[in-house]
Amino acid sequence: MAVSTSCLSWVPTTASNWKLRLLPFNEPSTATCSFSSCSTINCSTERTSREEGHCNRRPLLLGVGALATSLLTASPLFAEEIPKNYRAFVDSTDGYSYYYPSDWREFDFRAHDSAFKDRYLQLQNVRVKFIPTEKKDIHEEGPLDEVVNFLVKHRYAAPNQKATIYDMKERTIDGRNYYTFEYKLSSRAFSRTSFATIAIANGRYYTLVVGANDRRWRRYRDMLKVVADSFRVLDI
Repeated sequence: MAVSTSCLSWVPTTASNWKLRLLPFNEPSTATCSFSSCSTINCSTERTSREEGHCNRRPLLLGVGALATSLLTASPLFAEEIPKNYRAFVDSTDGYSYYYPSDWREFDFRAHDSAFKDRYLQLQNVRVKFIPTEKKDIHEEGPLDEVVNFLVKHRYAAPNQKATIYDMKERTIDGRNYYTFEYKLSSRAFSRTSFATIAIANGRYYTLVVGANDRRWRRYRDMLKVVADSFRVLDI
């Protein structure tokens, strides 16, 4: 997708850690910026004119060409059209990208690198985290069924939860291997169903989880599956 047909907004967590969100061109937005005392730039399309305040746009515009050029070659997401009603999140420093529903909002999720949630229901969300590993590929963790069963039953499920695995699949995209699976965690008080996609690259074990409570899962399953299937790891 050409840069000229997109609106770019990004959130650097450090001076060298640029996280970029790509918005479809035909989606109306009014981008605003705010600068904190630690020089972190937050660019958001959700701010209204009342919230804009004073914004020095010059530092924000410097380097846009270089940033866009590097990301165009770095992320497979830029080689395809973003689905309607989705945005793309690209973290070129930490080496991953994915789509998320365009009306979701960014939020902090403990121990995760990025996360977005439904504007009304916090439990309907997507989040990504990674941990160091010496392994080079997800196949080194083991076969698909063994890895998924262990993760869901012994890592994702709490002691009081019942774990059910509905589906699992393996994909190879641009030489990278991914495991994606659908599972449900239920207890007496609450049930949640999710998709997870895992991959290994850059000395990191990446995990994306996107889900919703059981009552909303049937209605939103297909939408959330797009998120899980869009996850890509990038070379860093």
